[in-house]
Amino acid sequence: MAAAAIACSSSTAGLVHGHAAAPPTASSAGSSAVQRTLSLAEVQRIAFERNWDLLAVRSEIDMATAQKIVARQFPNPTLSASTAQINADSHPNGTISGNGLWNRNYDTIFAVSQLFEVGGKRQNRRISAEAGIKGAQARFEDARRVLNQAVTKNYIDTLLGGANVAILNDSAKSLRQEAQIAETRLNAGDISKAEKSQIEIAAERLEMQAKAAEAAATTARIAVEVLLGEPHPTGKWAPGDTLDSLASQSTLTSQATPGAPRPDLVAAEAAKAKADADLRLQKALRIPDPTVFMQYEHEPPDLPNALGFGVSFPLPLWNRNRGGIAGAKAAQEQARLQAAKVQGQIQAEIANARVAYTDAAARWQRHRDEIVPKSAAVRQTVSFAYEKGGASLLDLLSAQRTDNEVRLATTQAAAEAAKAAADLKAALNVDLNAPAR
Repeated sequence: MAAAAIACSSSTAGLVHGHAAAPPTASSAGSSAVQRTLSLAEVQRIAFERNWDLLAVRSEIDMATAQKIVARQFPNPTLSASTAQINADSHPNGTISGNGLWNRNYDTIFAVSQLFEVGGKRQNRRISAEAGIKGAQARFEDARRVLNQAVTKNYIDTLLGGANVAILNDSAKSLRQEAQIAETRLNAGDISKAEKSQIEIAAERLEMQAKAAEAAATTARIAVEVLLGEPHPTGKWAPGDTLDSLASQSTLTSQATPGAPRPDLVAAEAAKAKADADLRLQKALRIPDPTVFMQYEHEPPDLPNALGFGVSFPLPLWNRNRGGIAGAKAAQEQARLQAAKVQGQIQAEIANARVAYTDAAARWQRHRDEIVPKSAAVRQTVSFAYEKGGASLLDLLSAQRTDNEVRLATTQAAAEAAKAAADLKAALNVDLNAPAR
């Protein structure tokens, strides 16, 4: 039974700085300690700030932004300088102007060249980079959506565990009271010692189940701390909400409508747009890019100062970028299929979530409004009858066991209804804390 105790004694070290600690409470073992209380809204906020996976996805936006900067940059010009016709034997290089370094008949050339991308290469590169940013932002929003859903469901598990612990302890306490009544009847000679022992055994079993539920509750709280990015999770905190309040707040209609487009679909469509731009870029790479240059030449005495202009470009004879184009086409088809798949998955998730929520909400309401009151009335009637000698031990234990099972099943139904609501809201991409529509 996954959950967290509603009231568990613990240290407040480490989880969230700045929150006030709850007043000291007594644990089941009898010791007192200060515990930290966190509401679902606080847990969600902390998760958005500190969750490791979410922070990693956020860094993808920075990487995509860097790619956009690269795509917008213009190629740098190239500056070159060369000197030729330097005499390597004993012949002098001097001219009528003199034998200085600048007056010798060396052929000195200074040139500046600039590559120009043509055929829409830079435009498609920018479009691809912008689609990459849009996809990274959508993936971040989708990670927030999934994290919000996971945090909510794990928080509900902590509440479920706390409710289970409370129910089991309450049932054990009730049986302990019945054991005291049995002690009175035993002294009066109405029942045997074996009957009293059976009640005590049943109470002890419930107490042991409560201990196991407390361990499971601690595990559930640790799972929440992992989502919060806690470096040293210990489970030493308590939820501030109640299971009934979350289940009641999660009421939806079966016809709840989707919110904004799901970010995972936006990311898939952005990946498709990026693949389209990449394919156009690969096709544009077949077009040679010209390099224009201008040079200054100094060659005394005949050509002391001269200018030169020119253009160069590769001849697309052997390489027509067929491999790059083929790869881009495959990536484009893959992105198209992925976008269609995501669209289908979203519709399936919504349909499944609607069915699951409708069933879970109906079961919880029936347990709460019909079964629990009947079970409690039966238990109280049988307990009173046993106290007066009008019911057998078997009737008492059976009524107590049935009521315990009904209460546990009701809390389970409430948790499933709240989780199903969280799943439906996540599938519809509506705010998990927004009022029902």
